[in-house]
Amino acid sequence: MAQVSMTVNGKAASGEIEGRTLLSSFLRDQLNLTGTHVGCDTSQCGACVVHVNGEAVKACTMLAAEAQGAEVATIEGAANADGSLNVLQQAFQDHHGLQCGFCTPGMVMSAAALLKENPKPTEAEVRDYLEGNICRCTGYHNIVKAIMAASGQSVDSIAAE
Repeated sequence: MAQVSMTVNGKAASGEIEGRTLLSSFLRDQLNLTGTHVGCDTSQCGACVVHVNGEAVKACTMLAAEAQGAEVATIEGAANADGSLNVLQQAFQDHHGLQCGFCTPGMVMSAAALLKENPKPTEAEVRDYLEGNICRCTGYHNIVKAIMAASGQSVDSIAAE
């Protein structure tokens, strides 16, 4: 067993872990931050995306020990300081970018990373960036619309594929 400490959503967090403990397990099981979903354990679905030191990572493929001393942001920390939805979360709601909601935390965290990197992506760039995130319900159309809307762009020309 080893001790790990990090900052999660702006608050100090620590715990005792086995060397094989995944970051997703540490967040969910020890910190009770269950918004980080685990859908595949193989880095295929993207439901576990969090930000580590400002970079989007799949928490199911990163050891908790690798996040020692890191700044970790999860979906629970994405809302505005007053608890209201941030622009991206609100766009997902407004444009019906979710159905069952299982993929939504990972989609939102991935989209936030995209918009940080590229504040005005094209529709093709959004679709390409989301390649590592699987949604079994929506067909991605409204997710793409939500991300485009959150970037301040028109969604009128986005065609369903």
